[in-house]
Amino acid sequence: YLLKPCDIDLLDRRIKDAHAAVRKGPKEEKKAGDIMIPIEEYTTIDEESTVKEGLKRLKESYENLVASSRLMESGHRSIMVFDRNKQMAGILGIRDLIHYLQPSYLLAPKPSLAERIEYSPMFWKGMFTTQTKALADKKIKDIMSVTPPSVDEKANLMEVAHMIYSQNVRRLVVTRKGTVVGIVREQELFFEMARVMLES
Repeated sequence: YLLKPCDIDLLDRRIKDAHAAVRKGPKEEKKAGDIMIPIEEYTTIDEESTVKEGLKRLKESYENLVASSRLMESGHRSIMVFDRNKQMAGILGIRDLIHYLQPSYLLAPKPSLAERIEYSPMFWKGMFTTQTKALADKKIKDIMSVTPPSVDEKANLMEVAHMIYSQNVRRLVVTRKGTVVGIVREQELFFEMARVMLES
């Protein structure tokens, strides 16, 4: 926008700027591979490891990020799990740990009387510690989630956003010629949206 009457030199400059912008064309959008966390930077573990080993690895990744003030941007909240053939076998996330913390009888249908007993303070006492200790020696492969859906590293970010939303997942595996090269999470999409919105 220019105010009238307009300075001729200012008008000349604006016309040249507009012409240069049209010649350059619009900025190309980033692809999945541009915003992913590379596999080398993601916490990984073997499926035969124990839950205790997995929890220790996940905790270490958090501690390193808290020290560097990058938790929101980079905190994984999950571990990529690989089999002996170095193929991705699944994901171990905090939600998996919480799910398997539940005793099986708590997940089963209950008669109405059991509801009242379940929520009494006496019922819950000591259960968290007992269940956590029982979970420690389980194999990661026994409690991990399945491998998230995959997307090619050259996928458009709108495709990534649509897959995360429509499949109700928090992350996608990023592949290059069928090989896992990284993870793109909802956080990466958020930071890219913030960049686009705040730079315009």
